[in-house]
Amino acid sequence: MSIVAEFTIEPFVEGQPGPHVQAAIAVAAEAGLTLDIGPFGTTIEGEPAAVLDVADAVVRAAVSNGATRVSFQLTVST
Repeated sequence: MSIVAEFTIEPFVEGQPGPHVQAAIAVAAEAGLTLDIGPFGTTIEGEPAAVLDVADAVVRAAVSNGATRVSFQLTVST
């Protein structure tokens, strides 16, 4: 089983990710999961426990660096 988590962090300015976005992506990148950074969102993929732990860390990093909203969509694959 794996989970794909897609997240978007606001405030959002295309081409100019603020410290709230950079901190969250850094946390996700350090986790060693499959990471895909897109123009409007970022996805991480891996084992459920790892993805959920990273999701928590992403939210905490984003909020502590000025995010006003963090949106997640989780897709579970068996």
